[in-house]
Amino acid sequence: MSMKRIGKHLVEHHWRARRIFPPQALSLIEQAIKTGEATHSGQVRFVVEGALDGKPLFRNQSARERALDIFSHLRIWDTAHNNGVLIYLLLADHDVEIIADRGIDAKVGAAGWQKICTAMEDDFKAGNFSGGVIRGIQAVSRELAAHFPKHGRGPNELPDAPVVL
Repeated sequence: MSMKRIGKHLVEHHWRARRIFPPQALSLIEQAIKTGEATHSGQVRFVVEGALDGKPLFRNQSARERALDIFSHLRIWDTAHNNGVLIYLLLADHDVEIIADRGIDAKVGAAGWQKICTAMEDDFKAGNFSGGVIRGIQAVSRELAAHFPKHGRGPNELPDAPVVL
């Protein structure tokens, strides 16, 4: 466990996530999810966390491991076509992770998700957080539309609202 990482997470307050993603930005992100889901049968969730605390921090949980926990906790794996996708941003680590259920992951693969994460991280480095998230959602939605196009109305299986932890 790195003392530098612990210090960064202890100093990185959760309020930073709310400052970077105010209600107006969250509303635009929610709209991007709704617009994307109109083109495919998949489900997209966005979660941003300012910093880890408690057990995740002191267990030295990586952003990827945390994203897997959140993917499970939010039941993103529980979609009819196994095509749920989580976009997770851990601000303190400057890390974005995409966790995809097996149906869509088998079609896109690690390299495809990493390309989207890298583009998002480039936007974040430039200080364009909400724009980077929206472009990431659009890229994920393009993949979902290519492999799981929308046929009919279909249910919205998961909430579209972003989650700020």
